[in-house]
Amino acid sequence: MKTIIVNGIVVTMDSQGHIYDRGYVAFEDGKILETGPMEAGMITEDAHILDARGGIVMPGMVNLHSHLGMVSFRGLGDDCKDRLRVFLLPMEKKAMDAELTYLSTRYAVAEMLLGGVTTVVDMYYFEEEAARAMDEMGIRGIAGETIMEDPTCDSPDPKQALAYARTLMEHYKDHPRIRGCAAPHGTNTCSEETLKAAWTLDREFGAPFTLHTAEMDYEMTYFRDQYHMTPVQFLDSIGVLDSSTLAAHCIHMTDEDIQLFALKGAKAAHCIGANSKAAKGVSPVSAMLAKGIAVGLGTDGPASGNTLDIITQMKLCADFHKNETRDRSAFPAKSIVELATIKGAGALGMDGITGSIEAGKQADLVLLETESASMFPVYDPYSALVYSASPQNVDTVFVDGVCLVKNKKLVKADLAKLRSELAEKMNRTEFGKIKKF
Repeated sequence: MKTIIVNGIVVTMDSQGHIYDRGYVAFEDGKILETGPMEAGMITEDAHILDARGGIVMPGMVNLHSHLGMVSFRGLGDDCKDRLRVFLLPMEKKAMDAELTYLSTRYAVAEMLLGGVTTVVDMYYFEEEAARAMDEMGIRGIAGETIMEDPTCDSPDPKQALAYARTLMEHYKDHPRIRGCAAPHGTNTCSEETLKAAWTLDREFGAPFTLHTAEMDYEMTYFRDQYHMTPVQFLDSIGVLDSSTLAAHCIHMTDEDIQLFALKGAKAAHCIGANSKAAKGVSPVSAMLAKGIAVGLGTDGPASGNTLDIITQMKLCADFHKNETRDRSAFPAKSIVELATIKGAGALGMDGITGSIEAGKQADLVLLETESASMFPVYDPYSALVYSASPQNVDTVFVDGVCLVKNKKLVKADLAKLRSELAEKMNRTEFGKIKKF
């Protein structure tokens, strides 16, 4: 049956920047039919009517970089200088398995949906289980199997990890919402041979080639000392920097790196929350955008940024970059909502199907209520989304026209049950032995 959202402030994110006060969005069979002001073209035939009650209707948000299986690590050693080696890597080896990845990913997807995220790029281990969880929960996602030289919790070497990735990609190649990819861990944790093999596999399946890039100080030192290059220059030198490249973090990008990204059409996932929390620095996003580079927002994993919603990232992005540029007018709210929606979708080559509210696109839609105290008044919906909104304002979420969140609650799953099942599994692993206070 046709569904029509009415009485909403419709923020389309289309190329003309249309906003319809007291607007509507009509969709059926997963696709948007039309949108506009209610007084000009309101559909009156039999349909399911959803009254937005003056709330903001926007495209579903895109999370370009995360590690969903790491929910169990959230809050563990947050203020430790070397938490990667002290907490994360040892616990992955001791506790991470297929079941924990599946249960963690289910919970992570629930959190994202409740925060208005409808598309996610994941990078972790046991990604067949992550993809299964994404599919069951109804989100649109790319499951990236992590590839690295060192043995991991699901593969003893990169060849087996690549074989795992191929099986994953074959399994989901015709799925309407879920895809797989081979995701090298980083520029300095994979050999040249492994990077090329992953890039070739991703090209075969038309998947994004995503990896951590220019994130760490020691990464920059390694490439300078070993190759007299930056990590970005190295990727280019071996032929894997192109329009399929989705580089996460990009904190230490040089002017030359930015020029290379622009020349090759590479994209960037900006993880401002995780980057700033780890005191790694602020990515030169303003310079990248000035060169026409496609940039979107990512949360990183729940162990790194602690939250998995993009609304939080929008506020952090505005605050940090205004401070970085010493310019209050820099990064206006509209430009940040673009990063969260249409530009994030564009970085994945998905802007033809999602990222804006336009006829013919998939009905990935989010309704944020404006009845909460912090959401009044709304002079500018972009400003309200970036500076006033929180994930708790998300009332309703559709992916492919299917309602997954209604009245701020999951439709297809019970959050308390997801949490208890994850907690029970954690208690059967090394996580259950960690002293909490």
